[in-house]
Amino acid sequence: MLSLDNAFADEDVTDFAVRIRRFLKLPDEETLVFTAEPKIDGLSMSLRYEDGKLVTAATRGDGEEGEDVTANIRTLGDVPQTLKGRSIPSICEVRGEVYMLHSDFAALNKRQVESEEPVYANPRNSAAGSLRQKDPSITASRKLKFFAYSWGEMSEMPEKTQSGMMQWLEKIGFPVNPLFRTCKSVDKMLAAYQSIEEKRAKLGYDIDGVVYKLDRLDWQERLGFVSRSPRWAIAHKFAAEKAATIVKDIDIQVGRTGALTPVAKLEPVTVGGVVVQNATLHNEDFIKGIGPKGEPLRDGADIRVGDTVTIQRAGDVIPQVLAVDLKKRPKSAKPYRFPDKCPVCGSHAVREVNPRTGKEDAVRRCTGGLICAAQAVERIRHFVSRDAFDIEGLGEKQVEALYADGSIMEPADIFTLPARDRRASKKLADREGYGEVSVKNLFDAIEQRRSVALNRLIYSLGIRHVGETNAKLIARHYGSIEALLKGVAAAGKDHESEAYQELNAIGGIGDVVADAIVEFFKERRNREALDRLLDQIEVEPMQVASSTSPVAGKTVVFTGALEKMTRDEAKAQAERLGAKVAGSVSAKTDYVVAGPGAGSKLKDAQKHGVTVLSEDDWVKLIAR
Repeated sequence: MLSLDNAFADEDVTDFAVRIRRFLKLPDEETLVFTAEPKIDGLSMSLRYEDGKLVTAATRGDGEEGEDVTANIRTLGDVPQTLKGRSIPSICEVRGEVYMLHSDFAALNKRQVESEEPVYANPRNSAAGSLRQKDPSITASRKLKFFAYSWGEMSEMPEKTQSGMMQWLEKIGFPVNPLFRTCKSVDKMLAAYQSIEEKRAKLGYDIDGVVYKLDRLDWQERLGFVSRSPRWAIAHKFAAEKAATIVKDIDIQVGRTGALTPVAKLEPVTVGGVVVQNATLHNEDFIKGIGPKGEPLRDGADIRVGDTVTIQRAGDVIPQVLAVDLKKRPKSAKPYRFPDKCPVCGSHAVREVNPRTGKEDAVRRCTGGLICAAQAVERIRHFVSRDAFDIEGLGEKQVEALYADGSIMEPADIFTLPARDRRASKKLADREGYGEVSVKNLFDAIEQRRSVALNRLIYSLGIRHVGETNAKLIARHYGSIEALLKGVAAAGKDHESEAYQELNAIGGIGDVVADAIVEFFKERRNREALDRLLDQIEVEPMQVASSTSPVAGKTVVFTGALEKMTRDEAKAQAERLGAKVAGSVSAKTDYVVAGPGAGSKLKDAQKHGVTVLSEDDWVKLIAR
């Protein structure tokens, strides 16, 4: 299950439509039809039906692996146990959002007060917590609701458009949002947005924007996906709510890469139904009121302890400071002096200069990478995070405590912890905050993660500039941990080597990322720590997307102008078929697809003896 890219302004919606038209190479006179519907602020859910009967309900989780909540979802009246109609696909996976009405949320909190229990912060958290109850009768008492808005695996597709599928979902028994509509222009999309926003306060449930989707499913398929989101859909978010409060202090947090991030400690204030006590201040220049290009921010006002500031939750999620009320600034308020030493280890904190651009980095970083406890703790927290190894029971407090007492100093220690605990005189279960059940659950979670996908391992290492997307690109290219280690070791010996050029040529990877990967693996301590980890785990090879395709596992380079599709569409199509798309040609390239105007890449293909295909040849090849 994927997430959506966001649009925050009308211009973003226009750009979204322009990108689709350009990607599909559509003429201006071709009408683009979109659907528009409210973006429900609830919990995403996937419902799997086999032969018309509900068999599994799962949360989104990390997008690939979620939590099984089948027993609890069966208590929702909006979710049919058996689908209506005769022509139901044998496998039918329906996706939607579980939410709670404002009236039911108020009634729930009233019961909490009467029973002297803590009240809930907002309907979304209440819905999520209700679905995770061990007793389904508690879930049933919470009166949760459901809207269907999409689908996953389908053994056959009953309709050819998004709007047709929504009508079909309603016909087989699912509630769909009554504000759903189709729009034949960007102006109609924006009108739908305005209309839904005007109704927002009276809906009786929370929404945080409008979702637009391209109506034709064949065009959706051609557009495909980028990273964790589809190219054919976008969420137009409502303007973030704002509030004024006072900066009580400015705290410096040290991240896993040594970045010193300032955080404003605020007088608690409610913004969009959530109590906010902290807000990001981004970096040193942001506090000074200087933008990334040297332009003044907030009318040039800096941020000081004691200031009254306006904050908002960006995208209704991350609190940030928008403005400073200089009229309310205390006379005693002094300009904030950003530290030049790490507040955790005392090492020098510096702003690096990019050798390629000559510009000073906006972020100040601690230089004590090998001795800084904050970086070590943050790296371990990153290692166990949801998109990395995803080990339940190792949250922020647990990691800090286990690091402080020497139990977990590096990733490999996580997997030796159960054996060490069995031999220890003082057991983990005897420590404050633990018990036999929680320790058993933790050790079970550790055992379940002894086998991990290659892309998750790469992401978990915390290599600078290597996020989830780049980790997947690297994993797809090398395929296995053995090939990766061999390839980056060779790349680290010589920047002119074929191995380095191969790494640098991976589609989406460039000099900066390639250098970061090479430097990480060249560091002896990193390799030793990784080797200790690999002694404890099994790394699963990266699965090829389509093993039946003749281009699966092949390395392809596109050059020149393509006529039947855009370059971006051709790359996306190749990746869907399991091919590796590279940016430059080497001896390891399998195919170069050359259109009119092909230049140096075509010459490189001829030099290395690489098979050159015309666009027609490519289309015939992938059609086999």
